[in-house]
Amino acid sequence: MNQMIASWRHVFKLDPDRPLDDRALEAVCLSGTDAIMVGGSSGVTYDNTVDLLSRVRRYEVSCVLEVSDLEAVVPGFDLYMIPIVLNAGHPDWLIGQHVRAIEKYSYMIPWEQLIPEGYIVLNPEATVAKVTAANAGLDAAQAGAYAQFADKLLGLPIVYAEYSGQLGDLELVPAMRRTLERSRLFYGGGITDAESARRAAAVCDTVVVGNAVYTDLEQALETVAAVKGTR
Repeated sequence: MNQMIASWRHVFKLDPDRPLDDRALEAVCLSGTDAIMVGGSSGVTYDNTVDLLSRVRRYEVSCVLEVSDLEAVVPGFDLYMIPIVLNAGHPDWLIGQHVRAIEKYSYMIPWEQLIPEGYIVLNPEATVAKVTAANAGLDAAQAGAYAQFADKLLGLPIVYAEYSGQLGDLELVPAMRRTLERSRLFYGGGITDAESARRAAAVCDTVVVGNAVYTDLEQALETVAAVKGTR
């Protein structure tokens, strides 16, 4: 596993398509979070990605790009996270788009900087669930099977429990974590304050906080200490 991601407990995810003023960005970058992940489900362009990267680079925090649109791939990030939606209803989100990207850009791909993520989408109402036609209504046994598939058969360094916009089933998430031996379990969705962050941190390896940055910055900042204090 990449040593950088192996140490992450808390990550802020910033959307290039959502406005964030300089004061708020400074607070996020100096918060003590382990990394800034740049990405979004829609509206991500080369220009707004470049702009956000240049602003984050004023600070020393690690900055990675979660690739959701090939036209928005920007050089200069520390790592490039490549989502593979394991429970997608269309093969394009498992392998199709990835193969087309390699066919077109293989000569310029920085392979040593790529980190694949095995997404398991668990909120049927999320944009990502609709875009990928994900089978998001999984029970604990099914979610655990997807996680084990990612860990044991695919050898993915990250399994990502994605609830995107709602606090997930924190009884189901541990069922996924118990199946993992090598993969790191990321959790994203519905982290709005210190309490929800602590609850999520207790059942995963890395907590990703996104929407709260834009809806209640002070509460979002409190999630860092909440997660770092949980083991």
